[in-house]
Amino acid sequence: MPVIPYLTFNGTCREAMTFYADVFGTRIDMLMPAGDMPDYDVPDAQKDLIAHCSIQVAGGEIYASDALMGEAEAMAGSSVMVSLPGFDTCKTAFDRLAEGGAVEMPFQETFWAKGFGMATDRFGTKWMISTEEAPDQS
Repeated sequence: MPVIPYLTFNGTCREAMTFYADVFGTRIDMLMPAGDMPDYDVPDAQKDLIAHCSIQVAGGEIYASDALMGEAEAMAGSSVMVSLPGFDTCKTAFDRLAEGGAVEMPFQETFWAKGFGMATDRFGTKWMISTEEAPDQS
């Protein structure tokens, strides 16, 4: 089984995953509100929170949920790495993810990729976006 990043949000899972699906040109595969979980008595205040959500991105998957057992802390020491074909596709995804967030490394050519950048989005998710293409060797 592949490694799958699992993101946890404080009540913004539905909004975040809908945004990510749009950014990466995919769709939400599964979205289960906490109130729909079988055999689990969910408090009324949590029924609309997301118990599980999944999307497919760049040949892999990203899972997510809202923090049902307490508040989730921001990501520290980890990022979601996504490689996409084409500089323009990557730059567009990077710019959209960075909007309302913070850029740690602007999207640019590096010695290992035609384009690479690091940003934290408005939901607190850290991203590393890279082209699949190598840099120009001129």
